[in-house]
Amino acid sequence: MPDLARLTAAEIAGREAFAMAGVRHDDIDVVELYDSFTITVLLTLEALGFCQRGEGGAFVSNQRTAPGGAFPMNTNGGGLSYAHPGMYGIFLLIEAVRQLRGECGPRQVKDAATALVHGTGGTLSSGATCILSTH
Repeated sequence: MPDLARLTAAEIAGREAFAMAGVRHDDIDVVELYDSFTITVLLTLEALGFCQRGEGGAFVSNQRTAPGGAFPMNTNGGGLSYAHPGMYGIFLLIEAVRQLRGECGPRQVKDAATALVHGTGGTLSSGATCILSTH
């Protein structure tokens, strides 16, 4: 990994997941990202192509990812505020499935039909992206 601020594995995994699912970024209703550290979220959003490199901070500003915001992300609160046991990845998938099933009560994203889940591992050097849909 030549640059710690560039999540190459996430770029590759994200690009392949979007291609395999046949969807675009605008088709994603809810995003669940591994958030081992605050910077991980920003780097992952950039690597997955939701914003340009260096624009992650601006992308999430103004409550954009807060409940009811324009970009529903980590709807269970994320690992940093919900539970960060070290093996958090399965909780990302569980939350995405619950969102798609409409089982999330007050944190439910209205009409959620497509979810992106991304896990980061190693020293930010590995990643896996999964796109789930009710379609």
